[in-house]
Amino acid sequence: MAALGFAVFDTAIGWCGIAWGAHGIVGAQLPEGGRQPTLDRLHRRFPDVAESVPPATTQQAIDGVTDLLRGSAVDLSAVELDLEGVPAFHRRVYEVARTIPPGSTLTYGDIAHRLNAPGSARAVGQALGSNPFAPIVPCHRVLAAGGGTGGFSAGGGTATKLRMLTIEGARAEEPALFDL
Repeated sequence: MAALGFAVFDTAIGWCGIAWGAHGIVGAQLPEGGRQPTLDRLHRRFPDVAESVPPATTQQAIDGVTDLLRGSAVDLSAVELDLEGVPAFHRRVYEVARTIPPGSTLTYGDIAHRLNAPGSARAVGQALGSNPFAPIVPCHRVLAAGGGTGGFSAGGGTATKLRMLTIEGARAEEPALFDL
């Protein structure tokens, strides 16, 4: 996953970032508390790469993420990801997560069952916790059993996860889950 460039862009929830390489998106970044903290995080993730103007396909991904975080039901499953170096199990988890439409959710256990790996809900959570492509791989749409939020490693933690789900119009089994 060699990056060629990265860009930061403003969204309804704050400054996000994206990095691209010869074979697609190599990383995406949810807000870190402002433009500079997001830029700093991208510099740490991709130290040998400079901020630059994104190519057309990356700009389309940026536009899709921006629209998604504004509340449009955008399908980002066609965004090409460079999965080189991503463990095989994580790839499978990300493939399933990318099938969850905006406004819908699955549980970690649901994904484990779809992978024909019952009992691996914790491993699914670990794979999503190291997701380098959020929100293109929509790990925020995956909840714990019983409608609990589960974890979220992006800036803002579970509050960001719940905000994104609210923007998408998701509904929880427990209505108080989305009360912010």
